[in-house]
Amino acid sequence: MAHLLIFGLGYTAARIAEAMRTRGWRVSATGSAGDIVFSDRAAVLTALGEATHILSSVPPDRASGGDPVLGAYGEMLKGRELFYLSSTGVYGDRAGAWVDEATPTIAEGGEGRRNARAEADLAWLNMSARVFRLPGIYGPGRSALDRVREGKARRIDLPDQVFSRVHVDDIVSGVVAALTQGSPAGAYNLGDDLPCSGNEVTEHACQLLGLEPPPLETLEEANLSEMARGFYMENRRVANGKAKRVLGWMPRSPTYVEGLAALL
Repeated sequence: MAHLLIFGLGYTAARIAEAMRTRGWRVSATGSAGDIVFSDRAAVLTALGEATHILSSVPPDRASGGDPVLGAYGEMLKGRELFYLSSTGVYGDRAGAWVDEATPTIAEGGEGRRNARAEADLAWLNMSARVFRLPGIYGPGRSALDRVREGKARRIDLPDQVFSRVHVDDIVSGVVAALTQGSPAGAYNLGDDLPCSGNEVTEHACQLLGLEPPPLETLEEANLSEMARGFYMENRRVANGKAKRVLGWMPRSPTYVEGLAALL
């Protein structure tokens, strides 16, 4: 039986786990919702010995910048079927230009705010992993609809600012395709077909809910955290053609319009 070991059973990985179980796979995982304690080396090594496929959704450690999974178990992962959930933040700011998997990441040729993630991304690629670069993730309980309902939605006045996003179910379908089809190692962007401003998505969510949009604020007026402010300082469009060609991936929510409608 195919056996998937997941490091970090979080929001997205838990849905991947469920999708693989429905396909008859055995799934083990670390994390608060998992069945293995990450620091229990004996238990992890046992699971590694049984696993046919290994997926990590663990981000770099904030203090050290290192990848916890590679740091603790990297030697045991060599030559295995590896899969890693990364971020399109590895591309850095591109002033609104399109990026694809051939675009150099921060770790490969530039400077930017997410060096730790970019270095981890590169390390997993060097381990011959399938690396899924994900933009803003939304889905049940975690979308513009929820932020509007909770009064937490913001509209920041940054003309020409563009982001990409992806529905969590579309991440699942892309990763499942890679797991089940023997896909080649390398990077895959999983983003929808319509990069656009966050304001556009917030305004559409307000329209769906019959509510007035939040006031437009300057970046200074918004008084954002350093991390959130750094997010708004990056601007890029993420191309998804490789995933469509190689994985046969087709997002069920090609834009935020379909995605938010499905969440209502």
